[in-house]
Amino acid sequence: MGETLGEAVFTTAMTGYQETLTDPSYHRQIVVQTAPQIGNTGWNDEDDESNRIHVAGYAVRGPARRPSSWRSRRSLDDVLTEEGIVGVAGIDTRALVRHLRERGAMRAGIFSGPALVANGAPAADDQLLEQVLASPPMAGASLYGAVTTREPYVVPAVGEKRFTVAALDLGIKQSTPRMLAVRGVEVHVLPASSSIEDVLALDADGVFLSNGPGDPAASDEPVELTRQALQRRIPLFGICFGNQILGRALGRGTYKMRYGHRGINIPVVEHATGRVAITSQNHGFAVEGEAGERFDTPFGPAQITHTCANDGTVEGLAGLEVPAFSVQYHPEAAAGPHDATDLFDRFVALMAERPTGGRHRLIEEGA
Repeated sequence: MGETLGEAVFTTAMTGYQETLTDPSYHRQIVVQTAPQIGNTGWNDEDDESNRIHVAGYAVRGPARRPSSWRSRRSLDDVLTEEGIVGVAGIDTRALVRHLRERGAMRAGIFSGPALVANGAPAADDQLLEQVLASPPMAGASLYGAVTTREPYVVPAVGEKRFTVAALDLGIKQSTPRMLAVRGVEVHVLPASSSIEDVLALDADGVFLSNGPGDPAASDEPVELTRQALQRRIPLFGICFGNQILGRALGRGTYKMRYGHRGINIPVVEHATGRVAITSQNHGFAVEGEAGERFDTPFGPAQITHTCANDGTVEGLAGLEVPAFSVQYHPEAAAGPHDATDLFDRFVALMAERPTGGRHRLIEEGA
């Protein structure tokens, strides 16, 4: 019981609710599941993407009465209760999702128990609506600071260490450093407030920009660090929120989408090859641009490399004269398809092609 406020969004994924709930990108959002039954596989000790649940609230049609999986250690209901997450079940999620598709993601609230009582009497709908309308919108919200690590930490390379990467934690998922580690990368996860001096102190071979919550237009610190990395030609790779940060560092605008992309079956076209990847996504903002568009930046020309096959939304960027690229989707795909895992290999190859360490070259804007 209780009350919660947040932005109501929906995800079309039929599996991976544990990864969804622990994804920091869902901070301050009430997640609506389109899959009709949730909780069948319980909750295990291996699939968390962070150290806690980040959603503001959870809405499902039919919660499973008991979990059934050899990996399960406790039920979904037990974990939601333990972490104080307010949810609602038994509602017509199909009608709710249609409403969000037609009207767009919007502020919402879940109220139960004492939260439904005002001055000793049942609270009127307009009183509850007033609370919802008083809550802050997602547009303009700077949220990465609420989910970033407070102290740097290291994920060691698996086997022989080949490279060192500074990963800016804007809401990083645990799967991402693991994907780099198995490729011989030692990952230093840094707080979002880190500066280029922190990166250079590591003698890093590359910079990684993680996923995360909030409006990229309210993210001046990571955008500035990205510009500094581009000026020094440090190999750079960004995903999801990191794609939007790179876009803004390159001078592109970003905008809030009507209801975003949240699911694990979203097709993305790579324009150089024509290849279509089925991808995992979770974002409500996007970079401005058109398929294959080339544009000028302070760091030389850049290009829109990927777009969504469904709606043409920008899904990838790359510098043509600086070693930087990004995608809007999740190549670590937890949960989801593994069509795009080769992007981590591309990042490793980029660092191998441009060995830098402490020899990054500073270029002047406009050069």
